[in-house]
Amino acid sequence: MTAGVDLTVLRGGEMTVEGRMPYSSNGTFLVRIELDGDEELAIYKPVAAERPLWDYPSGLARREVAAYELSRALGWDLVPPTVLRDGPFGEGSVQRFVDADFSEHYFTLREDEAHDDAFRRLCAFDIVANSGDRKGGHCLVDGDGRIWAIDNGLSFHQEFKVRTVIWDYAGEPLPSEVAEGLIALLDDGLPGPLAELLDPFERDAALTRAGALLQTAHFPHDPTGHRYPWPLV
Repeated sequence: MTAGVDLTVLRGGEMTVEGRMPYSSNGTFLVRIELDGDEELAIYKPVAAERPLWDYPSGLARREVAAYELSRALGWDLVPPTVLRDGPFGEGSVQRFVDADFSEHYFTLREDEAHDDAFRRLCAFDIVANSGDRKGGHCLVDGDGRIWAIDNGLSFHQEFKVRTVIWDYAGEPLPSEVAEGLIALLDDGLPGPLAELLDPFERDAALTRAGALLQTAHFPHDPTGHRYPWPLV
């Protein structure tokens, strides 16, 4: 388990909408959150602005938070701090804004070997989280060169629905860091904040995927060639 993150401002600050984010299929807003002189920019995705999906149950905001909690539980911290709270348009997920170079994405970042370890962790994370929409543009790099994974709402389905652009490591052995994170998750079980966000079938399925990945000890490949999101970026 990684060290605690201070979520006080995200959870309790006063939220002001700065604008709507473009190119989002659901209502997604850039907000400013202030508390006692401290300030955060964040991405707010209200439940009321979610479009119903035929292949996923409602509750994408809850899954955004679950992805953050899973990332922490694995010790990989790939997902920006994310909470579930009330806002101007009702309850929704609130995720710390990543000040990134938005001209970069997975396909450009993958060319730099310095990011390989982070992308290997993200590849494993997407299997455990059952990420159904890991587009290239959902991989960001901040000013410190750190990789972040955003837009995690399509995840944790009890059925296997992985769709991702990250298949470059297929067949490679799992790095020890990845294996250790999976072992810790299986030994300790899902932490309370994560378990509370998932139903019993989703919880069981997440642990089953983690166990299967650890048992094979290699990154999976896609025998169908179809497990890609669209558009790719």
